[in-house]
Amino acid sequence: MTQDQTTALLLNEIRRLTDAVERLAGPAPAKNDWSAADCFVWSAENKSLQPVPRPNRIALQLIRGVDHVRDILHENTLRFAEGFPANNVLLWGARGMGKSSLVKAVHEDVRNATGVSLKLVEVHREDISTLPALMSLMKDQDHRIIVFCDDLSFDHDDTAYKSLKAALDGGIEGRPDNVLFYATSNRRHLLPRNMMENEQSTAINPGEAVEEKVSLSDRFGLWLGFHKCSQEDYLTMINSYAEHFELGIDKDTLKAEALEWATTRGGRSGRVAWQYIQDLAGRLRKPLTK
Repeated sequence: MTQDQTTALLLNEIRRLTDAVERLAGPAPAKNDWSAADCFVWSAENKSLQPVPRPNRIALQLIRGVDHVRDILHENTLRFAEGFPANNVLLWGARGMGKSSLVKAVHEDVRNATGVSLKLVEVHREDISTLPALMSLMKDQDHRIIVFCDDLSFDHDDTAYKSLKAALDGGIEGRPDNVLFYATSNRRHLLPRNMMENEQSTAINPGEAVEEKVSLSDRFGLWLGFHKCSQEDYLTMINSYAEHFELGIDKDTLKAEALEWATTRGGRSGRVAWQYIQDLAGRLRKPLTK
């Protein structure tokens, strides 16, 4: 065997061993580009942030019927963006009343008003256990970052809440100053009442049985409640949408159709109001792009 052949064999063996080591080590850490967008989705599988160039959100002024909680959330977010103390927030209550829409709208409004590099990172409910990895990635960034989890709740034997508690409290290091956590839920204590009652009835110490999970909601400094809207609030939402998008429909007809729509849906909410407006705009062949 010639020297050249021996060298080639050695190089091939080195490449083979290198490939084997890389497979054992797993994929290289993703390089996250914070300048790619203002909103991201956390991909737990490869520990990377997926940019969202066109977030699904509506303008803040179109969210009606929740003025009090809107102003509280906006002020809290403004303080955070300006570098002042702010609280983690739990938005809880009735379905379809604009909890997640409000978070996204407030983020956009505050970002535009302040010019601060304020990022919104959405974490899926099933990826809560990977929060420590995400927090590690964010803590040394120059950006202000809101971590957002929509429709957060925990079921029986679900231990992912422990990762969330650690993220909210920050453990021995404390929560990074540039990170805030917003979550929405239909449940104020993040777990169903029947589960709480069941654990109390079967535990040796009923009080301690649910204390650990119930205490999770206490980690949120602000609890903002969303309740079912009145007919007046519902119609205010409808009129606001119709005027903003210049749908050009008679007010009496608009009111009658909107009330009938709510009746067929079995209730009134911000979501029902928006669904009616989408149906109306479609029938009128008008875009909802303003």
